[in-house]
Amino acid sequence: MIGVSARSFSPGLLRFLRELAEDNRREWFAANKERYEREVRGPALMFVGAMSEILEGLAPHVVADPRSNGGSLMRQHRDVRFSKDKSPYKRHVGIAFRHEAGKINAAPGFYLHIEPGACFFAVGMWRPDRVPLAAIRTAIAARPGAWRGVLEGDAFRKSFALDGESLKRAPKGFDPTHEQIDDLRRKDFVGTAALTHAQVQGPGFLECIESHVRAALPLNRFLADAIGVPFGG
Repeated sequence: MIGVSARSFSPGLLRFLRELAEDNRREWFAANKERYEREVRGPALMFVGAMSEILEGLAPHVVADPRSNGGSLMRQHRDVRFSKDKSPYKRHVGIAFRHEAGKINAAPGFYLHIEPGACFFAVGMWRPDRVPLAAIRTAIAARPGAWRGVLEGDAFRKSFALDGESLKRAPKGFDPTHEQIDDLRRKDFVGTAALTHAQVQGPGFLECIESHVRAALPLNRFLADAIGVPFGG
């Protein structure tokens, strides 16, 4: 179980995910449903609750929703309708702290990914829609110094690396010789921080995530300002 103060996860969570990856069948999951509730879902919901207070103070427009269904904890079941991989369950735990503006790519937020050998904390916006994407690029083009200040800030550089896909050429309407052309070509504006198993299972994990949230505030604030939504912090 997660600690009584919801500060870290137990080795049981990662062990459950390893076994689920090895036997990703509905029969196995049904036989281990009690373990899932005890070692995965319950602790994850407690962690979401603990994050609520942190976000209220640092990013009040980002929501930590502890509901068991439809909240910050993402479903373990996969949507296999359009996938060649028909395995029914995700091999990771995903916790999304979304902006009150709505869906995960509508405004900047935070995301925790727990998977054996691939744990990370992500911030910013993944694959924004056409209008907010154009607004972000316009803001970067108009305020390159402010954008560089975000990326070159000591706390951000120590915690995060920008991730995601980019266009091969300059987007339409933007100068291909612009000093920030590499960032103007981005489709995603996401910073990721790798997490070790020791961090995820350690007593200071909540403090670790709080530190990452603080380091990400300049990026999320820049993105929020660009698309015209409140952020705070």
